[in-house]
Amino acid sequence: MRQAVLLAVILLALLVHPAYAQHGHEAAPSHQQDTDAPIPLFQTALGTFARPISSLNTETQAYFNQGFRLMYAFDKKDARRSFIEAEKRDPDCAICYWGEAWSLGSFLNGSMQAAESPRAFAAIQKARKTTRASAVERAMIDAMSVRYVEHFDPSKQREHDIAYAEEMRKVHERFPKDLDVATLYGEALFLLEPRRGYRDIHSPNVQKILAVFESVLKVDSQHIGTCHLYIHLTEATTEPGRAEACANTIGNAIPGASHINHMPSHTWNQLGRWGDSVRANIQAWHSDQQAAVGEAFAIYPSHNLQMLLFAASMDGQGAIAIQAAKDYAKLTGSSMYRILTLIRFGRFNEVLEFTQRPNQNSEAAVWDFGQGYAKLRTGQQAPVREHLHRLLDAADQSSGMFRFNSAHNVLGVLGGILEGEVQRSNANLDQAIASFTRAVTFEDAMIYDEPEALPFSARHWLGAALLEAKRYSEAENVYREELKKHPHNGWSLFGLKASLDAQHKPSQDVSQDLDASWARSDTWLHGSAF
Repeated sequence: MRQAVLLAVILLALLVHPAYAQHGHEAAPSHQQDTDAPIPLFQTALGTFARPISSLNTETQAYFNQGFRLMYAFDKKDARRSFIEAEKRDPDCAICYWGEAWSLGSFLNGSMQAAESPRAFAAIQKARKTTRASAVERAMIDAMSVRYVEHFDPSKQREHDIAYAEEMRKVHERFPKDLDVATLYGEALFLLEPRRGYRDIHSPNVQKILAVFESVLKVDSQHIGTCHLYIHLTEATTEPGRAEACANTIGNAIPGASHINHMPSHTWNQLGRWGDSVRANIQAWHSDQQAAVGEAFAIYPSHNLQMLLFAASMDGQGAIAIQAAKDYAKLTGSSMYRILTLIRFGRFNEVLEFTQRPNQNSEAAVWDFGQGYAKLRTGQQAPVREHLHRLLDAADQSSGMFRFNSAHNVLGVLGGILEGEVQRSNANLDQAIASFTRAVTFEDAMIYDEPEALPFSARHWLGAALLEAKRYSEAENVYREELKKHPHNGWSLFGLKASLDAQHKPSQDVSQDLDASWARSDTWLHGSAF
């Protein structure tokens, strides 16, 4: 009962907080529904980060620190409330108005919004007119002032962002030892780069940002703001391990901010540290629940749950994955991930309990995938063709999105898997392999996203079919390729070991990896897909 109440409160919070909406879409932050209600000082939930300012008022300093921490945690709404409280206690604090303006601008997860623009402009003008500020504070205020204009024009926002980055470069050159200035400069450069998709770590722009962030980390390897951004910068590259030291420490840096708790998992998933990713997102989900009783900050709770179910699925922790999918459904109203996670763990009778086909197109297509797959596995051949037909039609015709990937590609993966399983059940193994291969092609066409749209890989099905066809060397190649994408996942390690053993190749290293990687699993494996 208590958890149900907490979930209800968190769901209410989602309506007014930047959040991940249904299918995990990241909502653009909006303050139209914000209030300026007072926010208390949190003594322990937000850690110890501090930035001394030009105010002798201890509460102003404390609220400014709180606002800074929340900005580093991507909680713009509560950061703004904190900066406003700082202003109330010291109306002559110029940098406090700068903080309010900062909290209203673009950040890595969302662009400047029309409703925010006049408030941001007013705040930075107050900062400029307020005289008490140190030299570095005045420089930060002047740099921020080029970012906002009185009359917002979204078509010109990039021009302002470029100008802001240039001004922050000058501030960084004047104050090279100020780690927060360097972080803000690096962020300003980062905001000029495409946010989504894979990133070329060797490109000049990325190298420039890396140099700024790494100059901070050389001095303070645990700097919260830089570590947060550094993880995001490197996760979509070929060198995500560069952020491993940050990931080792950032999760507890702001202990009550769920997005910070969760951040290490962006690196862990790329390195195959699935158990660590599970723990990070459980910690984040605990903070989300604590927020419902005013003890922490819920930041993207449904995203934390989606990342949890994904990591737990790769780690073989079925109970945790399925419970996370349940909680995700309660928050978003979408049972899509419950169905996909149950398929992942072979709980077909439970999938069949979802008797109501959703109205939303992508949701309905996922339902057809689940129903068709579960009926096939429980011996109900007749209705499967209808589910498959609707799924393939949806994949061909859909123009929707799953977060940042097209529904066409995501549903194409599911369509290829279900079609392959139908063909496999009819002993058409070559056709099944062709369908699974097509599913892999759709999967490889998806852009980088974290977490991925599906809690499994099409290669788990392709590899299993190749093993069945006794095409062992091809299966080996498929599983090795899959492990490049998801290191240390037991599903692929199991298949790889089987393919090596069938070829009488050494498999001791793979066995050891499988034993270690599957040590937390509650799932008995007899194939790479159920």
